Amino acid sequence: MSRPVRSVLYLPASNARAIEKARGLDCDVAVLDLEDAVAPELKASARAAAVTAVREGGFGPRLGVRINALDTEWGAADLAALGDSGVSLIVAPKVEGAATVHAIAARMRGATELWAMIETPAAVIRMEAIAGAGGPLKGLMLGVNDLATGLGTGPSDDREPLKPWLAATVAVARTCGLLALDGVYNRIDDRVGLGAECRQGRLYGFDGKSLIHPSQIEVANAVFGITEDAARQAEDIVRAFAHPDAEGRGAIRLNGAMVERLHLEAARALLARYALEQGLP
Repeated sequence: MSRPVRSVLYLPASNARAIEKARGLDCDVAVLDLEDAVAPELKASARAAAVTAVREGGFGPRLGVRINALDTEWGAADLAALGDSGVSLIVAPKVEGAATVHAIAARMRGATELWAMIETPAAVIRMEAIAGAGGPLKGLMLGVNDLATGLGTGPSDDREPLKPWLAATVAVARTCGLLALDGVYNRIDDRVGLGAECRQGRLYGFDGKSLIHPSQIEVANAVFGITEDAARQAEDIVRAFAHPDAEGRGAIRLNGAMVERLHLEAARALLARYALEQGLP
């Protein structure tokens, strides 16, 4: 099982202080951003800074880089510069079709993984084709801000207009064996609101959440992580099915509820992930 992705923090690659701080953060993934967070006149220097950071290493979190879209004047140069850097993850913005995944994959080298951002109306309509593009694609990230703008939705604390696409992203990701990452929460100082949105994302089945500030890491890790209580319940299920009375049975009664063997497999997977999380710094 791969390392958990409860928290994915975006940091501007143009900010040297932010890059240095990222080395000691407890997010699961840190993504150096070359796209939205970087002004046009700083694109080249930010690209060079990202490549240097990747080569120097020393990060606690897994390190990735979000490139500019291929149809911009910077995207191809971003991929070329990162090609020999040893970067383990590239995040591609505004992917609207399988052809974009193939075009990016053709420029990638080594064992680098690709996550595709789903953030336009065209992308959600073509999401199944995008997710099925294969190759280095390992995850879908829902870009809620751009998607809401593209759809023309109004503000809603519970993301009512986006709920169909929250569910669709998870369903498509699961069908294709990909990670599903929820979008960002914009109100940095609102821990209550962040917690509620993380719980909503967890309820829908997302693996983790994209973040825009280090102060959001703790909440995301807690909500998307495995609690001790959940681990104990999973252990109860595994133990119950290991009992001789459960031999050959497809379902058993446990703590007043019916538990099937599909719950046994889920319990084993949860315990494996819990063990990974307990070993994280």
